[in-house]
Amino acid sequence: MNNWDFRCIECHQRLRIARHGICSRCFNRLEITPYCGCCGALLVDNHHHCGECLKNEPKWHRMVLASRYSMPMTKWIHQFKFQGQYWLDRPLARLLLLAIKNAQREHGLILPEVILPVPLYWLRYWKRGFNQAELLAIYLAKWLNIPIDTQSLKRVHNTCSQRELTAVQRRHNLKDAFRYQPIFPYQRIAIIDDVVTTGSTLNAICSELLKQGAKEIQVWTLARA
Repeated sequence: MNNWDFRCIECHQRLRIARHGICSRCFNRLEITPYCGCCGALLVDNHHHCGECLKNEPKWHRMVLASRYSMPMTKWIHQFKFQGQYWLDRPLARLLLLAIKNAQREHGLILPEVILPVPLYWLRYWKRGFNQAELLAIYLAKWLNIPIDTQSLKRVHNTCSQRELTAVQRRHNLKDAFRYQPIFPYQRIAIIDDVVTTGSTLNAICSELLKQGAKEIQVWTLARA
């Protein structure tokens, strides 16, 4: 029901179900395709691994993504992350929830013990006013009944923006950027990030998690660029 006349975040048409945030027509515009359940590469059919991740194996084990990094997802993420439209957290988190449910069916995904949002350095958090990954994680933790941990994983260095860096520069930029001191010996962990590009940030985080005994690391993301 929609007694309060809530509108679609994209086309602004009245929603039949207010909590969805996105109408079916705009949802169908998303580029949702089969993908590799390990690295997220675009595939013709869903598979657990592909030639790309066998050649450049990521440090995580499973990936869940809601869409390719194309319109309208790119627009929504940019509005959410850089234009302060933090109220987009619920509809975007719901898109990721649908992707997780689909991964359980299509990829045999087993839900983790804990959710860890990719942390921001304190200064960037202060300037932005929120951590977009944490906002997504809060909803998913509630809907999936999985605890969220925002204390064990910290970004301890104020790295520069990754957007304009090469893959080699990204790896160097992230050296010793994260510290993981688990409050509980988690074995199966899901890391939440808004967008995955080269995977350098996630690989840096996963290295720290693996050092502390993590056995399976999942990456949950809105989009794979």
